[in-house]
Amino acid sequence: MWHEILFRVLSIINYVVLIIIAIPVFLQVMFILLGFLPKKKWKKSSKKGRIAYLIPAHNEADVIYGTVKAVFDGQEYPKELFDVYVVAHNCTDNTAELAQKAGAKVLVLDDPPGVKTYLYAPIRFGIEHLLSLEGEQAYDFVLRLDADNRINPEFTSLMNDAYQAGVDFARPYEGALNGTQNFYTKACAMMYAFDSRYGSRVRERLHLAAHVNGPGAMFSMKMLRECGGYDCTSISDDAEFNMKRMFDGYKGHFVEEAVVYEDMPSSYKDTLNRNKRMGSGASGLFKKNAGKLWGHFFRTGDFSFLEVYFLFSLSLLNVLLCVWLPLYYIYHFIYCGFAGWGGMELAMQPPEYYQAMIWNTVWCAVGIAVGLFLLFGYVQGIFLALSDYKKLGAKRRRELAGTVLGFPAFLILYGITLLVGACSKPSWGKVARNVPPPQK
Repeated sequence: MWHEILFRVLSIINYVVLIIIAIPVFLQVMFILLGFLPKKKWKKSSKKGRIAYLIPAHNEADVIYGTVKAVFDGQEYPKELFDVYVVAHNCTDNTAELAQKAGAKVLVLDDPPGVKTYLYAPIRFGIEHLLSLEGEQAYDFVLRLDADNRINPEFTSLMNDAYQAGVDFARPYEGALNGTQNFYTKACAMMYAFDSRYGSRVRERLHLAAHVNGPGAMFSMKMLRECGGYDCTSISDDAEFNMKRMFDGYKGHFVEEAVVYEDMPSSYKDTLNRNKRMGSGASGLFKKNAGKLWGHFFRTGDFSFLEVYFLFSLSLLNVLLCVWLPLYYIYHFIYCGFAGWGGMELAMQPPEYYQAMIWNTVWCAVGIAVGLFLLFGYVQGIFLALSDYKKLGAKRRRELAGTVLGFPAFLILYGITLLVGACSKPSWGKVARNVPPPQK
């Protein structure tokens, strides 16, 4: 019968979809299983480089003073060997004044009327200025921060150790300032910690390229000169820069003991807005560079390119996860129900076949869901809460207990918000700041 043929065809398509989804999920599972690998420690260097901190800021008067002061006052590194640059981008408040008061060197960038730019613009502007400096004013490498970040006291020294070991491009561990504020901040903190503790550590130990994106990234001036500066224009400029440098032959590294603490989104709205940006940017980059990633893999044999391909493919696979799978399995159960018990005319299989298929599907789905929930939700959550709780912004491990229990539910919410981003136009809005500004 025609409806049986249709059922078979759709079943085959669904098996293909499941295989496509399983490959990047399998890689994430491997990161968890290999999480026991020891972290990479960079040899302490007696040689000290000159460093420029670069902070893009748009109307950040609430936090910029404290961030700049924290860098100057909190780093265990010779103060004469680093400076802080703040690029005040389209500011209508006193961000520039407060940054200068805290000790920063301020650059002002205002977009021309009618021109819309994203975060790449102030970073590019700042790096162009740094590249123009010569002689004693020149720097060895740049460390990029956000306006609300904090870093651990050893951050500058640890990044310098990596630079002196020959690293041109590196990322830190991403921790949380407000990881215990509420469910959203706790869950977001765990998501970022997962990528650092599992993904980035395993990549470093297996000699795969680290994904150098987000705040705390280190760029050598040598690399920036060779690639022509900060050559990005997308809303996911950091991921775009990382991918371009991979194509140029640069390898990103992970400096795990250097920690940047971020202000995590504290509401569904802010979580959605952040993930919409990431989902939209990631899907755009994937569409544009998927072929190049495969091409570089075949030319170099470097599995880093395939790993990036499969990771970024998740931005579009969310469409399959959140659209195809629900629609297909609604159809699957309805059809099998009518075929098995509804007296439907059948020619290819008896009703008992479809009755058994319903139960087989249920048990397989339950087994996969429970397995993934246990592994991605509870196992990694418990481990992070036990080992990295301080980096997640907690003083005691038990502060994260509730988050571990609810983390699988957040993973579903996270996937849905990334799906929304992959299907929407990029946008950049101001998010709520959750860290109280210090006394000026």
